[in-house]
Amino acid sequence: MILTYKVRHDRDFSTELRMARQVADFAVKHRSFSSKDVKHIGLKSMIANQILRKYGRSKTIKKARNVNLIVPSQGIKADHSKHIINVPCLKLSLPYRFPDFEKVNQIEVDGEYAYISVSIPDVEIKEPSHYIGVDLNATGHAAVVGNPQTGKIWKLGKRCQHVHKKYKNIRRRLQKLGKYGMVKKIKDRESRIVRDLNHKMSRKIVEIAKEAGCGIKMEDLKGIRKTTKQAKSFRYSLNSWSFYQLRTFIGYKAKLQGVAVAHIEPAYTSKTCSRCGHMGNRNGKAFKCPYCGYVENADVNASFNIAKRQIGVTQSDIERDMSEGSTDAPQMATSRTMATIEPHRL
Repeated sequence: MILTYKVRHDRDFSTELRMARQVADFAVKHRSFSSKDVKHIGLKSMIANQILRKYGRSKTIKKARNVNLIVPSQGIKADHSKHIINVPCLKLSLPYRFPDFEKVNQIEVDGEYAYISVSIPDVEIKEPSHYIGVDLNATGHAAVVGNPQTGKIWKLGKRCQHVHKKYKNIRRRLQKLGKYGMVKKIKDRESRIVRDLNHKMSRKIVEIAKEAGCGIKMEDLKGIRKTTKQAKSFRYSLNSWSFYQLRTFIGYKAKLQGVAVAHIEPAYTSKTCSRCGHMGNRNGKAFKCPYCGYVENADVNASFNIAKRQIGVTQSDIERDMSEGSTDAPQMATSRTMATIEPHRL
């Protein structure tokens, strides 16, 4: 598995970055692949070759923007005992704290960070006996995790919606004042905060699964922005929701820990009763089953349904089960003594 880590450096590479931009402009204009053609610019040939290949081979790039210094694996030395990566051609030493890796594939350097691409040895994915269900939401808690085997639930990411609304209002005020530069800075700040929250939530979800010795099951939400009927008040929450990023973080963190991840059809997970399998009534975040009388938070009910739903079940199968009423749901999953745990405030 290949992962990229971002490490801050304290060097001034403004001169090298300016030369890199000139090399990229030359590559786009002349489609050149030889560092001899740009020797007069003065950039190290090892780095110049990488930039020429990237920009010279691309047929879509019309103008070079934000060009980084690209160093290939042969120009990088890793000292695993001291946890330092050295880049001799840039006289750059980068201490690192991420897990052990097989090799460094390449490093890209900009004015502030070094982006280190490394190959991580694959961990054997263990076949789980059961799953926890993760219900991802655009409102309320960003993720609700349910374990049908124990009846425990975890509610994570309540802060996400507040962050989106806060920065939405700030950007709106700045746009009215015509301060578009500040609007971009505020948007970047919001993205960094949400990214940090997603890292914390995904780390916690994988920890829960690993400690329980089970897999993680989520809904396949591909194309939800196009297929979901949106009320005007809900539209912003849905379109600003970074569920894809959270799913990606869960996926690669689980793979590093050997935890299995599966996806199921999302249809009716919050409207089906996790106790008896019949279609229930959902009103906002409240769920009630008219058949067995089960009452629960709709997101919690959905997390149990996600965990118990078979992988590969299609929407037609789901509709058939609901019409017949499934009664094979473990009663342990809906025990009235289940504990609601908030591991930490996110």
